[in-house]
Amino acid sequence: MTEKIRVQGIDHIVLRTTDLAAMLAFYRDILGCELERQLPDQVGLVQLRAGAALIDLVPLDSELGRLGGGPPTQGSHNVDHFCLRINAMTETALRQALEARGVEVGEFSERYGAQGFGRSLYIQDPQGNVVELKFALE
Repeated sequence: MTEKIRVQGIDHIVLRTTDLAAMLAFYRDILGCELERQLPDQVGLVQLRAGAALIDLVPLDSELGRLGGGPPTQGSHNVDHFCLRINAMTETALRQALEARGVEVGEFSERYGAQGFGRSLYIQDPQGNVVELKFALE
């Protein structure tokens, strides 16, 4: 029997933007999210604390932003992916649980999120949305 996956909360959401200054003004200055981490401009990642989660802002003209395609429009999205924090289990158990249900599984990697660095992988939901699954820290 495969181990059951349990979502414990949203870890982070990644928003792609053509106007980083406006997004910072909205999320930081209006909504009160604190700047937590910023990678060099060429990489293009600004992470804001939103309670127990993070909001990541990625400018489209940055290294990360170019990986996601063109700018958001009425017909295309600006959400790069969202990350769900899940219960602790082995990487093998998670892979088996997903593959047993026909989900294509990406590679595990060490990534930064709302709880700091931890192991995660990417999958896609039935509509093609990218979902990162990240193990909760104990």
